[in-house]
Amino acid sequence: MKISTKGRYGLTIMIELAKHYGDGPTPLRKIATEKELSEAYLEQLISPMRNAGLVKSVRGAYGGYLLARAPEEISAADVIRVLEGPIQPVEGIENEEAPQRELWLRIRDAVKNVLDTTTIQDLANHTASAPDDGYMFYI
Repeated sequence: MKISTKGRYGLTIMIELAKHYGDGPTPLRKIATEKELSEAYLEQLISPMRNAGLVKSVRGAYGGYLLARAPEEISAADVIRVLEGPIQPVEGIENEEAPQRELWLRIRDAVKNVLDTTTIQDLANHTASAPDDGYMFYI
């Protein structure tokens, strides 16, 4: 499973909202500017997250978005599932031979475990100084 820009940018939105949790609404324009992302694209992503009850919108001159729950109550999996769909490394697992099927199920379960146990607060607390080993990790 490769997480697309939908999942990556959705997590970016949620992390930024977590960093400002309790400070009032954050405009998407601010997130888009700070992260050099398309505001129009972020608007497309926020709608399904609002419909899923992950964020709330506030209208008006000082409006924007807020997390619907505390950041420690929202998992990375909540966001990924809304924006990317079910977490599965391979389509048609049920048609695979037993040894391969077992491998794909173990990989799926490991990925689900990481996403389910990583909260938006965990991600917001992570510092930008973490070393980049140059490796790309695809799920």
